[in-house]
Amino acid sequence: MPDGSLLALYEQDGEFILEYNGMELMSTNLTWSEQMLADLGCEDLLGCAKNRPEHPRVLIGGLGMGFTLKRVLEVIGSPATVDVAELMSQVIEWNRTYLIKHNGPLLDDPRTNIILADLFDCLGDGDTYDAILIDIDDTPDAVITEDNVKLYTPSFMALLRESLNPGGCLAYWMASPSPRLEMAIKKAGFDLTEHPAKPHEQSDQAWHRIYVARLSS
Repeated sequence: MPDGSLLALYEQDGEFILEYNGMELMSTNLTWSEQMLADLGCEDLLGCAKNRPEHPRVLIGGLGMGFTLKRVLEVIGSPATVDVAELMSQVIEWNRTYLIKHNGPLLDDPRTNIILADLFDCLGDGDTYDAILIDIDDTPDAVITEDNVKLYTPSFMALLRESLNPGGCLAYWMASPSPRLEMAIKKAGFDLTEHPAKPHEQSDQAWHRIYVARLSS
């Protein structure tokens, strides 16, 4: 990367692993919690949902290996728009090439709009969403990059509020329980629920967390 960091995609026995400076970020055999992020964040947008918008709009922060995007496209139906903010062009290219073996041509779906940009820069420009799903960082206490500190600031929470439609849902993926994130979301005026999430469907422990927030009535 321009700052000297090493972003790498490895293949081993048919599975892929994404690493950042030698730290494993995700892999194609541990995707359960990423799919759960989509299920929980979009549960009000399903076809059977009581107040489902005619044309749901979803924003995903972080493309990763595409598993959250894949699940959103599976459950949200059509018509819909799913914007995906991804900062690293290499990740986008890998989803178009190597990772297409696992997830298919997600980026060619007419509902998908890939934005090469920081999520922070995709908020506050007047666009609003029915769901915003964020899977960029581990926790506020173990940020992957120092720039990710802004994901938990009052100003960022204010941008999220402004960018949600009435009744909209905000959902964060966290690698482990995060009292600091809970506090930041609640201080921003959201009602919050915490959901333990397994890395794999057959895992014995659910150490990941999905935080689902809605604006207080």
